[in-house]
Amino acid sequence: MIRRSSKQYINNQIKQNQNWNILDIGCGYTAHENASVICDIQDLSDFYKNKKFVKLESKKLPFKDKEFDFVISSHVIEHVEDVSFFIKELERVSSKGYIELPTSLEDNLVFENKNDHIWHTEFDDINYKLLIKKRIQHIEPLITVSTAKKLSKYFRQSLILELFWENSIEFDLIKNDQFKLEKISRVSLVRKFFSKLIRNLIR
Repeated sequence: MIRRSSKQYINNQIKQNQNWNILDIGCGYTAHENASVICDIQDLSDFYKNKKFVKLESKKLPFKDKEFDFVISSHVIEHVEDVSFFIKELERVSSKGYIELPTSLEDNLVFENKNDHIWHTEFDDINYKLLIKKRIQHIEPLITVSTAKKLSKYFRQSLILELFWENSIEFDLIKNDQFKLEKISRVSLVRKFFSKLIRNLIR
């Protein structure tokens, strides 16, 4: 089962279950404060001196089956080449967790995402499935990661996909539409904006 949730709801659940053994996978420098174990492909052991840090050396997560009560995967799936294997690994090491992902809109707006991200994700609210497809750049990026974080304070649902899963993570790898996709030009957007602005001024 996988469904939409919110980071606030997840944090409340974690606070109510202080005894949970929690894994934060692919956390970078922003691991969850309640994580028992932190895992990343970078060696961040010096940064997380007060936490148990495990460096990820291969695709397979270096943990036992159902070793954790909860696993957090925040902004990781969009980077992983073998996404199916990674999702199965999340299911293997825990029975539930939280997944956070950029929406396609956020992914297209941010400069840094253009070269780092492999996948676009959406959520099917009817069949309760995560839909994963190859990333397509529809618009030239306009903002930085730091700007996106500021915007997410006001437009979080438009920019961030927040999911809770338990027992299983239903997902489909889908092919991109076969028709020719129109790329939205940044210059064209700016021209249209100023054209409309000028028309309004001279009315």
